[in-house]
Amino acid sequence: MKKVVLQKGREHSVLRRHPWIFSGAIKTSESSKPEMVEVVSFNGERLGFGFNSPSSQIRVRIVSFKAEPTRDYLKAKILEAVSSRKYDFSSSQARRLINAENDDLPGLVADAYAGHVVLQLTSKFAADTQALIVETLMESGAKSVSERSDVEVRAKEGLEVGGFAFLAGSEPPETIEIEESGVKFLIDVRKGHKTGYYLDQRAARKAVGEYAFGKVLNCFSYTGGFGHYAAKNAAVTHVLQVDVSAEALKRGREIMALNACPEEKMTFEEADVFKFLRACRDQGKSFDTIVLDPPKFAESKSQVMKAARGYKDINLLAMKLLKPGGILATFSCSSAMTSDLFDKVVSEAAADAKASFRILARTLQADDHPVSISFPEGQYLKGLILRKAL
Repeated sequence: MKKVVLQKGREHSVLRRHPWIFSGAIKTSESSKPEMVEVVSFNGERLGFGFNSPSSQIRVRIVSFKAEPTRDYLKAKILEAVSSRKYDFSSSQARRLINAENDDLPGLVADAYAGHVVLQLTSKFAADTQALIVETLMESGAKSVSERSDVEVRAKEGLEVGGFAFLAGSEPPETIEIEESGVKFLIDVRKGHKTGYYLDQRAARKAVGEYAFGKVLNCFSYTGGFGHYAAKNAAVTHVLQVDVSAEALKRGREIMALNACPEEKMTFEEADVFKFLRACRDQGKSFDTIVLDPPKFAESKSQVMKAARGYKDINLLAMKLLKPGGILATFSCSSAMTSDLFDKVVSEAAADAKASFRILARTLQADDHPVSISFPEGQYLKGLILRKAL
């Protein structure tokens, strides 16, 4: 196996079991193509085995810190990740089965929707391992395996940015019905966001549904997850779902009907959320519960300060619209936005709103999205559930 030698002093992150080696950390490489390599220190000490990606800034992604990653080793790692979720492929539940670097499988995400598995392969390692991944998932009981290769990050790995591809099993239906804590959803694995849905917010949706009351405003609603949970709460009188996508709102109406929610209890509005909130402010409107679950504002550390301004603006607007005693659930899915910085931004928004808020709960991504203690980048989702003082 060809070797990649690190610069002197650049072995420390690998010794701490961080899986990424950037191009600037490499002294010499015997490999010039995508393949498994042995990573050694400047002094010749073996540090592990990783996949070399010459076209990526993340030059090597560690796959194993000990054993050579043979086919059997990789299959065992896939099975370990899947079995740890204790997922029933015959159920109507949805779960993440493999969480990339956090399961020691760099760039490999596998989500299951009522037994139908959708992959996102964002590293050259994951793409080259596709056949084994599909084989192992089908042996584990998957009804089907498909791939969504429509994420732009693939281009950084020299991979084609494509679309949906059915790979094995019985082809998934146009929409897949799942159930989550008693709430039903319709999932489009071909065109829906991410692999079809935001599975990482499952625990947060349940928590918000329990805290919600009165008039609920769900911003950046997509197909309405938080709002559908809230509508199940008897303390909620009305839910307003707001999103810029007419197609997402159409699916949201279908999900409303699926859950037998009365039409008068839930309405949908197609609008830019920032403009919508400013219009509500100017019209003197108010709400008892507001949910802010925006898309990623920061793709990298260089965009953090701009993102912070966006998070502050939207939280400030929501805080002014919230009635005293009301609930604000606010989230960030930007990994570059740390929890400490997010807390600071929300605190500054509260100060500008001249209002006091108390933290009722903190939320993270659901437990099927585990975070490796050696890979802080895996902790990207954070949320605060706040109550406005009277």
